[in-house]
Amino acid sequence: MPFVVTAKCIKCRYSDCVEVCPTDAFYAGENMVVINPDECIDCGVCEPECPIEAIKSDEELEPEEQKWADINERFSASWPNITKSKGPLPDAEKYADIDAADKDAEFSEAPGEGDE
Repeated sequence: MPFVVTAKCIKCRYSDCVEVCPTDAFYAGENMVVINPDECIDCGVCEPECPIEAIKSDEELEPEEQKWADINERFSASWPNITKSKGPLPDAEKYADIDAADKDAEFSEAPGEGDE
């Protein structure tokens, strides 16, 4: 089963995870990254790289997090691929400790910048 980026990533987007992915399965949004479930090989190397624990196996998702599996699948089809860390967003430290449920409303469907 693939790994999923959850709401914890919103407004942080540390992106350390993208550099270790052997299949380049990450895609950049304006304020978070997502994983393409068809490209993820379930190796798990990305999970420990996230300093705020925003990445989980889809088998570990809580019921309220299930929608993030769909969001990862949907937006990985339209956002640009990212394989190199761009560093965290400017306010990442401020948002890192905010509960994921409180970040849901901050999700942006806009694409971010992929590799250039």
